[in-house]
Amino acid sequence: MSALYIGTAGWTVPRVAAAQFPIDGSQLARYASVFSAVEINSSFYRPHRPATYARWADSVPASFRFAVKLPKEISHQRRLVDAAEPLDRFLAEATCLGGRLGPLLLQLPPSQRFDPVIAARFFDLLRSRFTGDVVCEPRHASWFADAPDALLVAHRIARVAADPAKVPAGSEPGGWGGLNYLRLHGSPEIYRSSYDDAALEAMAARLRAATVPAWCIFDNTMLGAAALNAAALARRAC
Repeated sequence: MSALYIGTAGWTVPRVAAAQFPIDGSQLARYASVFSAVEINSSFYRPHRPATYARWADSVPASFRFAVKLPKEISHQRRLVDAAEPLDRFLAEATCLGGRLGPLLLQLPPSQRFDPVIAARFFDLLRSRFTGDVVCEPRHASWFADAPDALLVAHRIARVAADPAKVPAGSEPGGWGGLNYLRLHGSPEIYRSSYDDAALEAMAARLRAATVPAWCIFDNTMLGAAALNAAALARRAC
């Protein structure tokens, strides 16, 4: 089985899952003693100091990895246009995770159609500055076609498989095939619903069959289901 990273969006230890984590230590240290990865979503809303990223990296085992979400200023406000300045600022911060930095996550707004010129310019910009793994979660139907898929492949960017998906094709990975990245938001009620045993077993089988590094991040955090689901999946898949 290829490398497998299971975790949640953020590392807050919810009360409903507290018994599965050590009592002592910071929230991040407790979280990292159970899970192999985390997705930093707070970077979407606000910057973090380079020293903060470095401190987080020092708080986890060497094998632990952080995925980091690109700021909304890039994806939602500038919509990938004229993004050099905020991108440089973000990379100067996030790369202070050093060897514990996993993929960068670019989530696009549901209203953003695929524009080959805008997308290519931004991906060129990103790749001129960052050579590590990148995953993209587009949510407009126009992204799920041959041309955008080829552009993602050309820039070594994996397309996220999401649940629930905005369009049916969004439930399967696409783009560059060197990495699988699943984002599970909760279904049927997004951010709230817990996944049942049958769904978790199907996910575990999917992860065990992966021939490339695979990430599975639970984003159904509102009621604490993410930590419970991630722990249950890890027991099944690892």
